[in-house]
Amino acid sequence: MSKSDRLDVYLVAGGKYHNIDHARVEILKLLAEQPRIKVKVGADYSDIDTICESDIIITYTCDVLPSDEETTRLCEFIRSGKKWFALHGTNSILRFLEPDDGGEFKVDCPEENIAFMEMLGSQFMSHPPIHEYEVVATEPDHPLVKDIPPFKVDDELYLCKFHGEHHTLMHTHWSDHVVNFVRDDWKKDTDIQPVLYIHPYGEGQVLYFTLGHCRGKYDMQPLIEEYPVPEEGAWQTEEFYEVLRRGIVWAMN
Repeated sequence: MSKSDRLDVYLVAGGKYHNIDHARVEILKLLAEQPRIKVKVGADYSDIDTICESDIIITYTCDVLPSDEETTRLCEFIRSGKKWFALHGTNSILRFLEPDDGGEFKVDCPEENIAFMEMLGSQFMSHPPIHEYEVVATEPDHPLVKDIPPFKVDDELYLCKFHGEHHTLMHTHWSDHVVNFVRDDWKKDTDIQPVLYIHPYGEGQVLYFTLGHCRGKYDMQPLIEEYPVPEEGAWQTEEFYEVLRRGIVWAMN
């Protein structure tokens, strides 16, 4: 294998309220299946020079935002023709508000760092309680989803505000109210909610996959000392792993 065959991947895996350790290990296992790939790992975007020297970015985060300078560098990086495979909470900003008189709390998802969200193509705004729902291919002949049958996941169903052009490859259905989020009304003309999409940005592209929730015993600290039941979301399904594998190959090409 020649030196020019090597591809450098920077994996950002960090943040709140999720079992980041599990996601990091599983993604690294999939990357290890590709002999051309060399990986560096960080918990945020602070090592921006190394990130922008890479060929590919992959992220699994929750409420992790780049600084203004880092955002500018990331936008330039993707706009120049690079690819970003973004997973689950990469597009999230979470602010837990004070409980009301009845003890109920709400989560605000303020529209901050708009340039970052415009690059990703969406911003997470809310989700209904974790429940089982079906994911289907929107474009069944696309290589990223071809021959993947409809499958069910017990996961967070991401409801997002979208920015710019996005080519939806997988979707689910939801049109109802949600609780515990400031943005709570999701009744609209169509109940199609994108789950996997490609967002062009300059000469580059972002592939965004909203699935992949996971949470362990201590991942809600300090809000909850010990989370009662571990959650593994779509990580329990073969179809999720297949899309992850294809997403890595997509980024390599």
